[in-house]
Amino acid sequence: MAGGKAKGLDLFNALGHPMRRRVLREMLDVRAEISPRELAAELGEQLSALSYHVRVLAECGAIELVRTERIRGSTQHFYRPVISADWALEALETEQAPRGAKGRRQGEESP
Repeated sequence: MAGGKAKGLDLFNALGHPMRRRVLREMLDVRAEISPRELAAELGEQLSALSYHVRVLAECGAIELVRTERIRGSTQHFYRPVISADWALEALETEQAPRGAKGRRQGEESP
């Protein structure tokens, strides 16, 4: 593809950062619009760092801006997840699956 990257590659690179995976998992759990300020409070992270990761996820098409709202003299942006790549959804789900003894997912038999 001349002059740009394929969205799949951008998403792949974006999900390489653990904070972006955390943000996306939280947004998928909420399943509604949420602001970076709300995400920062939920995840216990600084707003400035979290806002950067939200912008990266928006640029690669994993989330989209739904609306903006003026709150106490500043503009808050509200996003929702729109990720549709099956491989990415599976990876996010697999990574957060609880693990039992010796790193196996709970319910798996040992070899």
